[in-house]
Amino acid sequence: MPGLGASQSTARELLQPEVLARLKNLDLVARSVVEGFLIGLHRSPKFGFSQEFAEYRPYTEGDDPRFIDWNVYARSDKMVVKRFLGETNSHLMLLLDASASMGFGGPPVTKLRYAQYLAASLAYLASRQHDAVGCMIFDEEVRDFRAPSSQAGKLQSVLHCIDAAEARTGTKFDKPFDKFHEQSIRRGLVAVISDFYCDIEHLLESVRPLAWQGQDVVLFQVLDEQELRPDFSANVLLEDLESGEAVEVAPEFMREEYPVRIQAHIDELSRAASGIGADHVLVNTRDSLDLALRNYLLFRQRRQ
Repeated sequence: MPGLGASQSTARELLQPEVLARLKNLDLVARSVVEGFLIGLHRSPKFGFSQEFAEYRPYTEGDDPRFIDWNVYARSDKMVVKRFLGETNSHLMLLLDASASMGFGGPPVTKLRYAQYLAASLAYLASRQHDAVGCMIFDEEVRDFRAPSSQAGKLQSVLHCIDAAEARTGTKFDKPFDKFHEQSIRRGLVAVISDFYCDIEHLLESVRPLAWQGQDVVLFQVLDEQELRPDFSANVLLEDLESGEAVEVAPEFMREEYPVRIQAHIDELSRAASGIGADHVLVNTRDSLDLALRNYLLFRQRRQ
């Protein structure tokens, strides 16, 4: 594993899934990805990563106590925190799909493992922006939940939650979105990471209440190369990882009809997201993570 250096070539290596797959520690993956990404950006001020002090603001519950100015407190008995340029004090909530279909893919990584890299990197990136970060792991049920927080040590809890996710059963979007709607207090950013093998209209029924609530939603659709561009030279038996149903398909179908169908599904999801004011980002598990991170930053800035 190359060290964190200043070269752009090294930065690109740190974003490649085959390099990240050699790391077992998700915290190290997240730090490596974000540092490599920032090197590639040249720490561009247009992405709001300046850490220059700007002003004070009143302390509110959930703020990281590391940014409290204790000198001001000693003089005035007022709890204030330092605000930095580029800080918006936003919330980022990560909803990670850990259904059985997410276990497909590789090498070098399955869709779920890539989604975990992405979720951890987004959490680490948001934490650097002083944003509160939370996460929810779901399949047919909500498997784990961490409320958004910017308090010291909470990032590690979020990373542990993400790292513990396992591909299990089917997918239902209503339960995680209902729980998030119940738990959510402040408006912020909601990143849903999934392959979105679902009925789009049912998905919209779950997402619309969040949009009406004022949440800003981005859908990261994670697909494997074999799902986007399958390469079969003979008949194959394909099994649905969630239902167990199997079907035999011919290479002609996979070359001619399948690409049309998968693209139609992707386009439908993209149009549906746009229709409710959400963003849609298609991610290939063979790609480096910089595209997804750039889309997150642009998405975040448009909502400021």
